[in-house]
Amino acid sequence: MPRILYTFFDAYDLTGKTVAPFCTSGGSGLSGTPETIGSLEMGADVLEGLHVGDSAADSAEDEVSEWLGSIGQTE
Repeated sequence: MPRILYTFFDAYDLTGKTVAPFCTSGGSGLSGTPETIGSLEMGADVLEGLHVGDSAADSAEDEVSEWLGSIGQTE
């Protein structure tokens, strides 16, 4: 997880909020990021995250839509 996000989580209390982590990258993916967020924001509901590899980022619309549906974040 980028260092700047640690600063963000230190500055904001997300108690009662839902966090849905996602990223694009060519390497490590989420690498435990949802668990890290959960430990920093104990009162938040941290959902299953999504990693889209850099080679799939240009055509990830279906994958993102499916993920959003799986976490209950679609209309």
